Amino acid sequence: MKLSSQKRIYRDLDSGVISGVCAGVARYFDIDAVWVRVAAVTALIFMPAIILLAYFAAVILLPRLA
Repeated sequence: MKLSSQKRIYRDLDSGVISGVCAGVARYFDIDAVWVRVAAVTALIFMPAIILLAYFAAVILLPRLA
């Protein structure tokens, strides 16, 4: 049986600063987008290549919030 209220992750372009990835992740986990952005910038400082690759992959793969 398929539930109609499944959680899905999207890019939230309305609340997004650059491309909506952090805002979409924050909405999915039901937390403030500021904390996701702080975590993303912190991770970018310590692992820039991996984080940039993951961010650009998320921009390409995640659908936009309609």
